[in-house]
Amino acid sequence: MDSQTKAEPMRVLVTGGSGLVGKAIEHVVKQEGGCLKGEQWTFLSSKEANLVDLQQTRAVFEKYRPTHVIHLAAKVGGLYLHMKENLHFLIHNGPPHDSNFGYSHAKRMIDIQNRGYFAQHGRRYTAVIPTNVYGPYDNFNFENGHVLSALMHKTYAAKKEGTPLQVWGSGTPRRQFIYSLDVARLFLWVLREYDEIDPLILSVGEEEELPIKDAVQMIADALDFKGQIVFDTSKSDGQMKKTASNAKLRRYLPDFTFTPLSEGIKKTCDWFVNNYDIART
Repeated sequence: MDSQTKAEPMRVLVTGGSGLVGKAIEHVVKQEGGCLKGEQWTFLSSKEANLVDLQQTRAVFEKYRPTHVIHLAAKVGGLYLHMKENLHFLIHNGPPHDSNFGYSHAKRMIDIQNRGYFAQHGRRYTAVIPTNVYGPYDNFNFENGHVLSALMHKTYAAKKEGTPLQVWGSGTPRRQFIYSLDVARLFLWVLREYDEIDPLILSVGEEEELPIKDAVQMIADALDFKGQIVFDTSKSDGQMKKTASNAKLRRYLPDFTFTPLSEGIKKTCDWFVNNYDIART
C-alpha cells in the first residue's frame, strides 16, 4: 500500500480489484461513502493487465497516474493449494510453517522491500496483514479456496445432494477470521491516516480465535444444514495455531467494531447462494 502524498486529491489504483478484498473495497468506496470529494478510484483486474509484465505495468501507471496504490494482486489460495504449489506462491508473490513456506516468505519480503524503498528512495509504502479474510467474491473452490469459503461450498453441496459434510482435517486448529468489509474499511483508514512504514496487523482480538469446527457449525446453521458432519483426519490440519495480536491496531482505533463471525458467515453464505452462478467455484 502506497500513501505517497496527501497534497492533492487522491487518484487511487487498486490492483486485484475483482478479488475478495478488492471487491470489498469497491463496495465501501461506492456504496458506503468511502470516496471523498475529488478522489478517483480505479479497480484493476488481471483481465485488464498482467502486472508481472513490466511493459503492461508501465502502461497502467501512465494511463491512470495514481498518487496512491493498494496492491492486492497476488497468487492466493487455501492450505491445500499452498501445500501443493509452494514454489509457485514464492515466485508469483515475490521461519514459516512447512505447509505454506512459499507464500509466507513472499509476504515477509514485502515488508523488507518497503523498508528498502523508504531508506533508499524516501518512498512511503507499508504493508497490512489481515488474518484469514472471508466474505463475498472469495474463491469458493473445494480444494483451492480459503477455509471458510471452501467449507461454505461443501456445505451447500452436501445439503443439495443429501450427503454428509466432509471436512478436511480434525477441525481443531484455531484461527482468527475477519470479514472482508471490515478489512476494506480498515484499508481506507490505513490509506489516509497510517504513516508508518512498519506493517500493521488487521485482525480481530486474540479472544476471538476459535477452532475451525466451531466455524463449521456456524456455516451449517447459516445454510440450515441438518446432515452429518464428518472430519477427515487423514487430511492435514496445517498449523494448529497462528494467533495474531491486534494491540497495535487497537492503539490507533480502540473503538472499531468488527463484524461478529456468525453474522459475517451468514452474510457470506447468503451472498454465495444468491450469486452461485457467478461465484468462483
